[in-house]
Amino acid sequence: MIEIRKEQVNDIPLLHVVRNGNEEQMLPLIIFVHGFTSAKEHNLHFAYLLADKGFRVLLPEAMFHGERNNGRNDDTIMYHFWDIVMNTISELEEIKADFVRRRLADSEKIGLAGTSMGGIITLGALTQYEWVKTAVSLMGSPHYVAFAKAQIDQLKKSNPSLSLPEEELEKMYEGLKKYDLSNQPEKLRGRPIMFWHGKKDPVVPFQPTYNFYQNIKTDYEKNPFNLKFIVENEADHKVSREGLLQTVDWFEKHLL
Repeated sequence: MIEIRKEQVNDIPLLHVVRNGNEEQMLPLIIFVHGFTSAKEHNLHFAYLLADKGFRVLLPEAMFHGERNNGRNDDTIMYHFWDIVMNTISELEEIKADFVRRRLADSEKIGLAGTSMGGIITLGALTQYEWVKTAVSLMGSPHYVAFAKAQIDQLKKSNPSLSLPEEELEKMYEGLKKYDLSNQPEKLRGRPIMFWHGKKDPVVPFQPTYNFYQNIKTDYEKNPFNLKFIVENEADHKVSREGLLQTVDWFEKHLL
């Protein structure tokens, strides 16, 4: 039987998913981050399958989402997208530290995954935290600055009257650089990483992420099994069952 606990670390709500009998054991830990305008509950199918394999799985609630939304609509939240991304990366450290301190997580066996915005957060976190031993990006992008600029261009096209001060935008782009894995792939340090992306994704473009994967392949020549990119030709911005099962399989191989 799989147990789901509703918990909080500092001010961060999360769902704690673990198999009965494993509640108080030190286990390999996976933190799974949801997508933009989604919520922690929406990835329980991932958590269930991972917990059944013997992992402790945490589903945190990102700022302005789910029970942290406080009545904000999607249009309002959109303007805080990158604030949410950077804040969540910071909160991952708090969550990890709490479970390691309580001896519920093996500090040498911690994985990170996420869908869409959660995949973007996952790839950014790899630039900051060596404690992430393996990761899965589902529809994410390592190109923080380029993706942010593309978002701004889209916002301006959809709302020509929108006024966004260039000085503030440049400050935001500058702040994103330290999380931009595309410009510092050496920070992967050969850690196992898997990508899943649909070719027809209209939200997070497939090609830039695939190009990044192609560029880092030479860094994994000695350990080619530590790098994987699953392409689904007909998939759009929704993870398939194949993506779900491959994610579980990846963590079982690289973290258990």
